[in-house]
Amino acid sequence: MTGVRIFIVSMGIISPVGHGLLQTKDAIKEGRKGITPLSLFPTAQSKPLPVGEIRESFETGNVPRTHSLALIAAKEAMKGFNDALDAVVMGVSTGGILTTEEHMKKGDLEPELFRFHSTGSVAEYIAGEYKCTGPVITVSTACSSGTVAIKVALEMLRTGKVKRVLAGGADSLCRLTYYGFNSLQLIDPEGARPFDRNRNGMSVSEGAAMLLLVSDEDVPDNAVAEVLGAGLSCDAYHSSTPHPEGRGGAGAILAAVNDSDISLSDIDYINLHGTGTFHNDLSEAKALNSLFGDKKPLMSSVKGAFGHSLAAAGAIESVVSAMSISENMIPANIGCDEPDPELNLNIAMNYLETGVKTVLSNSFGFGGNNAAIVLGKPEKERSKAKLKKVSYLSIVGSSCITGAGDTDQTMDEILHGKDCKGLLSTKEISQNFPPNAVRRLKRLPRMVLSLAVAAHENSGVSDPPSSIFLGTGWGGLSETYDFLVNLYESNEQFASPTNFVGSVHNAPAGQVAIRFKATGPNITTTGGDYSFEQALMTASLLSDDIDADDTIFVIGADESHEILSHIFDRSVLLDQTRSDGGGALCLKTGETSSGLKIYPAFFESADNNRKVMSSLIENLGETEKINEKYGLVFAGIPAAHRKAGEKQLDEFLSLSGFLNPVNDYRKLTGEFASASAVAAVLAVRFVQNGKIPVQLSGSEDYHLNGKGILIIGLGKSVTAIEVIP
Repeated sequence: MTGVRIFIVSMGIISPVGHGLLQTKDAIKEGRKGITPLSLFPTAQSKPLPVGEIRESFETGNVPRTHSLALIAAKEAMKGFNDALDAVVMGVSTGGILTTEEHMKKGDLEPELFRFHSTGSVAEYIAGEYKCTGPVITVSTACSSGTVAIKVALEMLRTGKVKRVLAGGADSLCRLTYYGFNSLQLIDPEGARPFDRNRNGMSVSEGAAMLLLVSDEDVPDNAVAEVLGAGLSCDAYHSSTPHPEGRGGAGAILAAVNDSDISLSDIDYINLHGTGTFHNDLSEAKALNSLFGDKKPLMSSVKGAFGHSLAAAGAIESVVSAMSISENMIPANIGCDEPDPELNLNIAMNYLETGVKTVLSNSFGFGGNNAAIVLGKPEKERSKAKLKKVSYLSIVGSSCITGAGDTDQTMDEILHGKDCKGLLSTKEISQNFPPNAVRRLKRLPRMVLSLAVAAHENSGVSDPPSSIFLGTGWGGLSETYDFLVNLYESNEQFASPTNFVGSVHNAPAGQVAIRFKATGPNITTTGGDYSFEQALMTASLLSDDIDADDTIFVIGADESHEILSHIFDRSVLLDQTRSDGGGALCLKTGETSSGLKIYPAFFESADNNRKVMSSLIENLGETEKINEKYGLVFAGIPAAHRKAGEKQLDEFLSLSGFLNPVNDYRKLTGEFASASAVAAVLAVRFVQNGKIPVQLSGSEDYHLNGKGILIIGLGKSVTAIEVIP
């Protein structure tokens, strides 16, 4: 196979306007709205605000609402398909927060109650239901998450290494988003009116959509639509306000069109992001006017009917866009009675039945995270995309933060035979920043900023990075906790807008982008103990979208919170020493003079995968090559999965015959989700020095003699990262 095309062969959806594709199609044809006053949970307000709430009852079982919505959409998408999935990629913002809120409000802090809290647990749950043994990746880029997830799945399929990926997004309503968006004064009490002259805000919503994507050389008989391409960008402007001229949005659209190998004039219909907020609609309009001028196709936003379902929105609107192609229809821009003439858009005021061959769908989120996707009618004569190679990334700079201090202090502790567990003070973490630069930032964003600045300084590269990839298991715990505590203490009368914006998982990456003016892809992944590995894999998959001369950041970081860490993360609960930290790598997609490289060599789920260790050995190049290539194995075994992880490590050593030193690095770093990012930085420094110190090798300094270091993650998933000269 020399080239592939990527097709949507099945879809599933649940939203406030309908359950399933048939109900959704009927709702669009009839112009039905799903915006009604909130009833899901009681509020202190005498008149609850209008939201997009799914009113029909459905089984939630023992999982939170977001998980149940995701499963409903997945079941429809997977109906009639029995072959195993190669990967699951999902966009999620809220995870199990609705259930978390209820337990915290009651004061029930038993860790078992929060086992599905994490944002990444939704994709893991879906992967478990469908026995997916390949990579499971969660994207959390706020309101663009669902579309970004499809972009990641697209690039995964383009490698030819996977054939079937389930991609999409899910989010449920919760207090955090309901009160949070209201605190920003972004809610229209009359319901969202996208692009209307009198628009006054959005309608927070919920829902889920899943798309089964397959790669093929020819058009499958069951193809619904073809994914022609997708593009990403970042405003690098403000944490919650879009660029006033729409530059980031225009950049994502152009990237998507170029990736699709089409022209702007080929687009028949644009599914607009269109939230109904004044500035967001204005920014999107300016982006479109700058690109299309007076030759705009018909366009509409469905958020006046569906509401804004955050991470699910891009996936839901991708389903609607695919339906536009397969059903020859253009949805009406519900909620808009009088289009704002200042926006100069070609709004579809009524539902239309007309032939649609190519659709552009936009999704823009907090932190200036922009994504656009182009879908096309499956046609026999369309050209194939060349198979792409998952590339090594060249290392030009690195930094870490641990309980011992910065990178040099951490290395010094290890060389003296000590661990680097513990916590720095927030002041110590941000000591190199003037107070006004980090005045409103709490622990995690300060940590991520410090890591990024130190890695960039270590690189010696003068140009700022173009793109940011952040892995974080739990996001801003301090902001989430403070938001909810303040909300409950005020009888749900006060919600902090600053804490709300900071609670979004991609907020720290947004701060880094703003500081460095990084306008390329900006992706946050959140997969528990494998979040950094997901970020690195995503960076490698998207490397073709980044100029070889550009530098990029791949960062992993998590904070320790005195209350939430212990109830969310079972590994933290099992370690007597509270620890946190992270690592950052400054990378290039092309060759560099240093010659040092990093590569995401392996990622598979260990659940229901008895052959995972054999698969790892095979992917690494079998026994002889493993001993020749690596001088040290850094093994990451989360405390919560120590028994399984140690068994996996024993199996690896038995199957590979590995004879060189092995180090269980979490005994050095302590227990926190992004500990592997610290291990990666330590590996970089050891390879640069050319030896492993006696404290890690066992009896004497071990000289690498040109060998690299292999970092393997064990437990629920098995991952491998190569750091090689």
